[in-house]
Amino acid sequence: MKQLRKFRLNYFSAGTLTAAALAFIFCSLTWKIAGARVPVKYFYSTLTSYPDTVKPILKNDSLQIKKDSLSDSTLILMSDTTAPGQKVDTFAFKLSKDSLDAPISYEAEDSAVVLVRNKKILLYGKTKTDYKDITLTAPKVELDQETQILTAYNKLDSSGEIEQRANFKQGESEFQSDTIHFNFKTQKGLTKNTYTETSGAFIHATLAKKINPTTMYAKNGVMTTCDLDDPHFGFHYDKIKIINNKLAISGPIHPEFEGVPIPIYLPFGIFPLTKGRHSGFIAPSFETNEQYGLGLVNGGYYKVFNDYWDAAFHGDIYSYGGWKATLSPSYRKRYRYNGGFNITVQSTKLNFKGDPDFSQTNTFAITWNHSMDSKARPGTTFSANVNASSSKFNRLVSNNPQLNFQNQQTSSITYSKSWNNKINLTLSANHNQNNNLHYINLNLPNAGLSIAPIYPFQKKEQAGSQKWYEKISIGYNATFSNSVSFYDTLKYGRNGVKPLLKYLLDTAQWSFHQNIPLSLALPTPPILGGAIIVTPGISYTPDFYQSLTTYRWDTAAKKVDTIFRRGLFFNQRASFSLNVNTAIFGKYEFKNSKIIAIRHTVRPTLGFSFAPDLNKQYIKQVQIDSAGLRKLSYDEATGSILSYTNGRRSASLNFQLDNNLEMKVKSKKDTANNGIKKVKLVDGFGFATNYNLLADSFALSNPNFYLRSTLFEKISITANAILNPYEYDARGFPVNKLFSHNGKFYWGRISTGSLAVSTSFQSKPKDKQLEESRKKQMNDILQDPNLINQQNLTDYIRQNPAEFVDFNVPWSLNLSLSVSYYQQIKPDYSSFENKFTSSINIGGTFLLSPKWNFSANGSYDLVTRKLQTFNMNISRDMHCWQMSINITPAGLYRFFSVNISPKASILQDLKINRSRSFINY
Repeated sequence: MKQLRKFRLNYFSAGTLTAAALAFIFCSLTWKIAGARVPVKYFYSTLTSYPDTVKPILKNDSLQIKKDSLSDSTLILMSDTTAPGQKVDTFAFKLSKDSLDAPISYEAEDSAVVLVRNKKILLYGKTKTDYKDITLTAPKVELDQETQILTAYNKLDSSGEIEQRANFKQGESEFQSDTIHFNFKTQKGLTKNTYTETSGAFIHATLAKKINPTTMYAKNGVMTTCDLDDPHFGFHYDKIKIINNKLAISGPIHPEFEGVPIPIYLPFGIFPLTKGRHSGFIAPSFETNEQYGLGLVNGGYYKVFNDYWDAAFHGDIYSYGGWKATLSPSYRKRYRYNGGFNITVQSTKLNFKGDPDFSQTNTFAITWNHSMDSKARPGTTFSANVNASSSKFNRLVSNNPQLNFQNQQTSSITYSKSWNNKINLTLSANHNQNNNLHYINLNLPNAGLSIAPIYPFQKKEQAGSQKWYEKISIGYNATFSNSVSFYDTLKYGRNGVKPLLKYLLDTAQWSFHQNIPLSLALPTPPILGGAIIVTPGISYTPDFYQSLTTYRWDTAAKKVDTIFRRGLFFNQRASFSLNVNTAIFGKYEFKNSKIIAIRHTVRPTLGFSFAPDLNKQYIKQVQIDSAGLRKLSYDEATGSILSYTNGRRSASLNFQLDNNLEMKVKSKKDTANNGIKKVKLVDGFGFATNYNLLADSFALSNPNFYLRSTLFEKISITANAILNPYEYDARGFPVNKLFSHNGKFYWGRISTGSLAVSTSFQSKPKDKQLEESRKKQMNDILQDPNLINQQNLTDYIRQNPAEFVDFNVPWSLNLSLSVSYYQQIKPDYSSFENKFTSSINIGGTFLLSPKWNFSANGSYDLVTRKLQTFNMNISRDMHCWQMSINITPAGLYRFFSVNISPKASILQDLKINRSRSFINY
């Protein structure tokens, strides 16, 4: 019998409600799925949401169907013998015309909100949006998918000040704005309160429109080179067009300082924004000169031909009629070579016509600098350093005391070639001139050939220790030189002494010198323990000369004349030598002292040399007084005076004694060497002399004493003196008596001596990294081929004082003392005269404040007791501007100049310059 349960209403109601609740939950979760046929406006349709309708092509002989293992809607294709044909399922769709051709990627640090109905995306926090070459970062971004417009906003702090701006970057174009509206499709945008920088120029705009990746229009803003949000100065414009890294063109503009407009209006403005070198005009500076009149200086044009060549043309013109023109081309090729020329023509008119002191002088100057990368052609080098000019050119350059007093000029051009470091060939041309004497000497061409020592008795395959004869080496050196000399004050040609070319050929002198050294390093005897080194040597020098120099006494004029005899003359020399040297050490130790020990090192050298006189016929004598009682010996081959001998045959004992002193002290700073520091007290001191065993008089040569030291790693000392130990007469000529004068013993007189002491002190730089960067910048400036000329470098320093003033070092001081004394025979050979020079040079800088720098340098002549030169400079760093005041109140040439200019090169022509010079006869 079945047992049935009684129907209860509560059970029925609970079940019904539970089923209804489950149905409601299921429907609420699935009512928007594809099967619910919801309208497409709520969801995007996927490409794979519809079933595949492509039917497979079946072949009876290649397919089998297993019905027992497959469902009604599933087929498994099984290959029989060949693979079935396969057809790839494809689809096609059309893109909307307003669709983008690349995806937009975005991210946000805070949050991202997607408004599905409005088709917008909102990003908050540190956002970043990328599209092709566009990168935008902003505190808040709104992206409209339907219009493809992106809007970026800035962020304000609690006080209403801007905390962070929106930043837009596309290629090389970048700007910051308060608000940015940009259309990804049209690549155009509109910005408010925009700030951008290009090629050193900062542009502020109230409203800006970007029309393509490189071009922007702006309205109502300021263009400046100051990088502050509120710039110190700028040019206010109403409208401007900016082509990135090329050019900026504006309408009417006027300058303003600290927001205050200046009533100076220009109809338009053109600002070149090209990076690197570009052609353009160079604005001149105004100058007042007491001798030349009013002038416009350093104006011209700069032209860039290509990546390897450029040229600058500078010109000066003065109211009295004088002018100067300079052409400065430069060239470079990376990893190969670089160089530059300076060709200057100057027509100087002092005072005005009709003035008793009026004069006109035409001068010129040529400089050339060329350097070659050592890795360009290994084994081959070529260099040039040419500095030649008219002898009056330097003194006529205005406002350059250093150049005005430069009387010595030298030049050199050298080419060298090496073959396996064994054979070296050198070709050169040299030039030197004395502007004070108007004397110019040219040495060209010069050639030198050297062969590295070879060991003829050395075995190709060495086995065991070398024999003594295997250490014999022989070398070869040869030089050819030719020189011509002339005075640029002489007149050459029809009305002069003779044509210049003929004069040079007549005065040309050439010579050919050879040297064949033979040397041997003898083994040290075992009993000496290797402490003594013995070195014998043989040298043979055959020389050829073009002319001989003969001195003759002119009875009528009562002076010595010089006569040159042309021809081909052979002069040979030979010498044999044997040198012995060693080193002796001594040490003194201290107890209970900061000084640990002092060590003295002595290096004596003893040598013997013999030289036969193979050219006795060239040793002559000439009388030098009317009575014929006094005579001088000289060498016709070289034209040199032989004061102490009647011949060149000698057998000399040579002696040299070199010393140095070192000290070891305890140092807490030097932890790398266990707290022990080495200090050099004297780097070297000693003397050298020789004694000729075959000389009948003046056998002892004048001893040469020397000293060199660096005290406390700060004070550099160099001293040298040649002691003459012989008696001398009233005219200064030596007498063959050693260590005696007027019958009394004396050590001798100093015939030549010099002393140089220099030191420099500097405070620690405020920023070490900034100091290293500045040194690199200075090195790049000084290596510029356009600045090889001293005048160009001086002008560059005046125009850019901030680059040469170090505000990172609070103070520096440089001191130097130079003293020199020498005796020289008078031009008429009548007697000796004493020459003495001495000067003190002082220079230094210190910061009056973090932005004010004062520097001064001067030279004081201790002989004349006069201030030779003195220069003061005051520099002010005004952030984006620079000011320099240069004053030279003493010396022959006095001047002052005031220069105020922006630091940026784009506004280098916007400067205020006031210069005036005076001359003090």
